[in-house]
Amino acid sequence: MSTVRLSAHADLLDPPRSSPDLDVRELEKRTRLMRIITRLIAVSDMGSREIARRAGLPVQKISDLLAGRLEHLNVDELLVLRRTLEVEAP
Repeated sequence: MSTVRLSAHADLLDPPRSSPDLDVRELEKRTRLMRIITRLIAVSDMGSREIARRAGLPVQKISDLLAGRLEHLNVDELLVLRRTLEVEAP
């Protein structure tokens, strides 16, 4: 098989990303938000269940966040958590 055919076949299996920088920026943004939110949780008097209830998210999302499983939360969910906790901050 020629190299041309191999590379064409590889492109079908793994298409190029439109902009890999967007993925990195998205991850950096989520990481920054996660750090802010975990600090807010640490100083909050609320437990995970109460935070989840007020944010309208499942408790598992809070557990995932606190365990560092950032891939389980999107930016919108993180922003909701931040707003929820900032309103309740002393």
